[in-house]
Amino acid sequence: MTSELTPRQAAQGALRAGLALGDDRHEGVAATANHIHSVIATLRELDFADTPPAVSYRAGQENVDATL
Repeated sequence: MTSELTPRQAAQGALRAGLALGDDRHEGVAATANHIHSVIATLRELDFADTPPAVSYRAGQENVDATL
C-alpha cells in the first residue's frame, strides 16, 4: 500500500501540472486525492470476471415482470 499524499505533495503535483493552488487549498486537494485513490484501490480488488461488457447491455430489453 502506498502512503497518503501530503498537502505539500499535492501542491507540488498541482504545480507540475500547471495549476498553482492557494495555500488554503493544499489540504483539501490532498484529502480529495487520497479519497479517490482509496476508491480506485477498492475497485481494483473487485472480481468482474463474469460481468459482461457494457456494450452487451440493451436498454429497454430487460424483463419488466421479474421479481426481486
